[in-house]
Amino acid sequence: MAIDTTETTSASPTAHSPLGTRLSTRDKLVLFVLCAAQFMVALDFSVLNVALPVLGRDLGMSQSALQWAVTAFALPSGGFLLLFGRIGDLYGRRRLFLTGLALFGTASLLATFAWDPASFLTGRALQGLGAAAIVPTGMSLLTTTFPEGPARDRALGISGTLLSLGFTVGMVAGGVLTDVLSWRSTMGLLSVFALIVLPLAPGLLPESRTPDRPRLDIPGAVTVTGGLLALIYALSTAAERGFGGADVIATLAAGVLLLAAFVYVESRAHAPLVSLPMLRRRTVAWGNLGGLVTFSMMSTVVFALTLYLQETLGLSAFETGLVFGVQGVMSAVAGVYAPKVIGRFGARRTLVGSLAGQGLFVAGLVLLNAHTWSVWLATAAVSLASMCHLGAIISYGLTVTSGVPDEEQGLATGLVTSTQQVGITIGIPLLGVLATTSSDLLAGVHTVLVLDAVIVLAAAVLVAAGLGRDRSRPVEAEALGLR
Repeated sequence: MAIDTTETTSASPTAHSPLGTRLSTRDKLVLFVLCAAQFMVALDFSVLNVALPVLGRDLGMSQSALQWAVTAFALPSGGFLLLFGRIGDLYGRRRLFLTGLALFGTASLLATFAWDPASFLTGRALQGLGAAAIVPTGMSLLTTTFPEGPARDRALGISGTLLSLGFTVGMVAGGVLTDVLSWRSTMGLLSVFALIVLPLAPGLLPESRTPDRPRLDIPGAVTVTGGLLALIYALSTAAERGFGGADVIATLAAGVLLLAAFVYVESRAHAPLVSLPMLRRRTVAWGNLGGLVTFSMMSTVVFALTLYLQETLGLSAFETGLVFGVQGVMSAVAGVYAPKVIGRFGARRTLVGSLAGQGLFVAGLVLLNAHTWSVWLATAAVSLASMCHLGAIISYGLTVTSGVPDEEQGLATGLVTSTQQVGITIGIPLLGVLATTSSDLLAGVHTVLVLDAVIVLAAAVLVAAGLGRDRSRPVEAEALGLR
């Protein structure tokens, strides 16, 4: 998603205010609307997780088919992210943001009242399509509404914190709602969020688009969207049926070829979806790799642990939610101290250290067994891994945007957003379903956790080597806008 820093806006609340001034009431309302929408999407990634076993029994879905409750959302949300981001850039971000909100709310109602697996998965797919419109346009509206400097730093810090918090709150809320009401209430909660945000948005958000309005890169849009859809589908299907199926081989090959074609097209496009010179920056390339791994592998851990806690240990959805509630509290603590760590050691060192910590604590989860005391190990290890995960989230964003000229900061921010959404999308199809398709669930969970830890630790080594020695002076915590 390419985001120009030269924008046309109407009634931008802070466009002419001095940098560093206190946010006005209108600014706060704009920030509330944008962050509430991002929070809603983050909630959707997790609120259903603890309800999956109950949902499967209610709708008649087998354990191996449960991953499609996640993948049906992941396919469109990851596949259409870059395309919708660019459409918003060219034809109006507010317009597409509002369309995405309306679609997301309607789809949530369909999932709430689903009568069979097909209707439920249709609702999930439409939710993913709405999320693909909401996420990039919401972030673009935030960066173009709030000017460069303390106001934008503060807004981005709040948005990033709520994104992480939304995932954790979703786990707790999903457990409570499933036990007290039913799994359907988890989808109903999302429609309520959309109903609250949608009426407020039109009167508060300014329209924003690129001023010169270049032509849409159709070949780039087709190749990247088709490539991502094919890869996610192939990985999801392969985890369930193996890599020997003709459809898996065909879609996997098609995904690789389409993404290779995308790189070729972008190198020659006049107005590309993704700037290849930007991706060749060391901090951008390796920082985004770290972000992709930390998001994808942590979502996998949460998915696998949800199944383990309920199916192996026999915990209720509410009790499972409490385990992830502890994780959320520890993540909040990490959010307070991460800027101070970055201020002392620098974003690059913090990114590498956080990835290493996440991988080591996930490796500790391999000691889980069928005894009830394992719930304490699961709670402690996933909470500590999540603290490292949050440190990686904050530091990778700062790593990617460090040293980037002001006129390219919007593009760098767009790449950060794309990485986090694609990362959340691909983790479960890539590894998580190995747990649901194993004849021995505990053995499947162990396999997932081992592979997860190895990938994260390998990424820490690669990112450290790729970034090289950080000779820049560490950024003071106060300057990060995250305190």
